[in-house]
Amino acid sequence: MTKRYWNITFEEMMEAGVHFGHGTRKWNPRMAPYISAKRKGIHITNLTRTARFLSEACDLVFDAASRGKQFLIVGTKKKAADSVARAAIRARCHYVNKKWLGGMLTNWYTTETRLHKFRDLRTEQKTGRLNCLPKRDAAILKRQLSHLETYLGGIKYMTGLPDIIIIVDQQEEYTALRECITLGIPTICLIDTNCDPDLADISIPANDDAIASIRLILNKLVFAICEGRSSSIRNS
Repeated sequence: MTKRYWNITFEEMMEAGVHFGHGTRKWNPRMAPYISAKRKGIHITNLTRTARFLSEACDLVFDAASRGKQFLIVGTKKKAADSVARAAIRARCHYVNKKWLGGMLTNWYTTETRLHKFRDLRTEQKTGRLNCLPKRDAAILKRQLSHLETYLGGIKYMTGLPDIIIIVDQQEEYTALRECITLGIPTICLIDTNCDPDLADISIPANDDAIASIRLILNKLVFAICEGRSSSIRNS
């Protein structure tokens, strides 16, 4: 994997509040190497480590994108949802930002069946066939479509398991992370001071509660993905 310069500055990380961790009572001792200080009852993340692992993650996704690999970005809590959707759409990645349905990856056959149903209903809606049905039947199918759009809308074009998964907030998305570990899918995880840094393939220590922090980390990663895709086009 080639090392590249991703212009990750301490100033922008400080401005986004990347360095603010959880209260000192809410921490995982395994995060000790990633914490530089305590301030007013809050752990302060070591931004040198953040920059290092974020850079490594950018190198990884750049190389993967240049080889046509597929990405899934997961972040379902309210503070992350909008940033996840925007970042994923910008980089043409799949995403889950509402709720992780258990077995979404480990029970891929069921997920694929739901996606086929979702695509069929969308086609029927676009062609106007739903409006030709009796009102009660049409209402039931429209409710199904709305439900599927909410939970599967970000993966509607996913035709197989993703190659790399980016996770915002390890604790919130623990079920998704465990599924990735079970299937051997590489993960990049944004981890706060209450997380376990040993679970993901690349753990990026950062504030997972501040919108600005989440957006900064995601923007760096999707920029690297976009650059990787562009390099693939230039070299083809």
